[in-house]
Amino acid sequence: METNYSFLIYKNTSELPEKWNEVAVNNIFLSKKYLQVLDESSPKNMTCHYIGLFKNEDLVGVALTQILNLTDVSSFGVNKSCIKSKLRDFTFRTFAANVLFVGNNMLTGQNAYCFNRNIDTSEGLSILEKAISQLKIDLKKSGIKIHITSFKDFTATESDNFKIDGFKKYFQFSTQPNMVFTNHDSWENENDYTTALSKKYRDHYKRARKKSEMVSKRQMSLEEIRENQSKINELYFNVTKNAPFNTFYLAENHFANLKEILHDKFLFYGYFLDEKLIGFNTMIINGNALDTYFLGYDDEHQKEKMLYLNMLYDMIGYSITKKYSKLIFSRTALEIKSSVGAKPIQMVGFISHSNPFINKYIGKLFQYFDPEVTWIERNPFK
Repeated sequence: METNYSFLIYKNTSELPEKWNEVAVNNIFLSKKYLQVLDESSPKNMTCHYIGLFKNEDLVGVALTQILNLTDVSSFGVNKSCIKSKLRDFTFRTFAANVLFVGNNMLTGQNAYCFNRNIDTSEGLSILEKAISQLKIDLKKSGIKIHITSFKDFTATESDNFKIDGFKKYFQFSTQPNMVFTNHDSWENENDYTTALSKKYRDHYKRARKKSEMVSKRQMSLEEIRENQSKINELYFNVTKNAPFNTFYLAENHFANLKEILHDKFLFYGYFLDEKLIGFNTMIINGNALDTYFLGYDDEHQKEKMLYLNMLYDMIGYSITKKYSKLIFSRTALEIKSSVGAKPIQMVGFISHSNPFINKYIGKLFQYFDPEVTWIERNPFK
């Protein structure tokens, strides 16, 4: 029988096929519930589309795309005096105003697509690339021109699947690695982890814990998240504003929506000093893995109480106690994450510009605007 492949593009999760979750079963970030969170509380400059791939009318693949309008981002970071920063701002706004990500720009890792066993990965990617081309045509008709298209984030092994005709115009790039903490089967609790540390890093652990003795931590309910929404947003923005540049800012109700829709799959921990919220971190349970999400804190207590480092230790302790195989720390703050035991996993992506001339030099431009980060990998274990 002849095999017929097709695709459908959806604008809302209410339109998704009934069997969507059966295909996305191994990734919560492609589940209907998480995508519903994006529907209801995605960043203001983000528009999501959902793609279903069909083989003889059977759903065999699902995918997520996010369009980011960078002209709507209010700040590219606090360093406005730097000439390079200003040049980057101008370039992004002029030649990369609308960026289409195949994947989730709010996370690190392969959260772009899921295929079931009835379709080969290379076949699936070929159909998905055709769907992306059609989406860009549809967007152009509605007055939205996509400047850059990017498929993100893939391991070296996963990237081999992209060596097909449809991706010859794409430049393969590499950014900061995904920092992943892997738990040992023999560990039962946080004490087992600290025992495995060398004396130097065990002393670091003890010092950080002593600094935060007066700080209390507790998991916050949906009601508490809503009650503290303004403060939570303030703490989140305090961390985000110090990034070199930002492609989005979370909606103020994003965390409340996550808790309301994902329930116990979304963990929100508040850090308090004299009953005053001074920081928070969040995690999402994804099968056997635990993904760190967004966090926030104020500068004064972060420095005095070593809040960020203590948050890393707390997340490690939770993942060990609950027997998760690994803790996805994502990119950024590579050295401090390395110092607690996370290892770098190199990630690659694929990028293409709509202008053929610019696309010819997209590799050199990418390296200029996203230079390699220099850092020292640590090994805290005996």
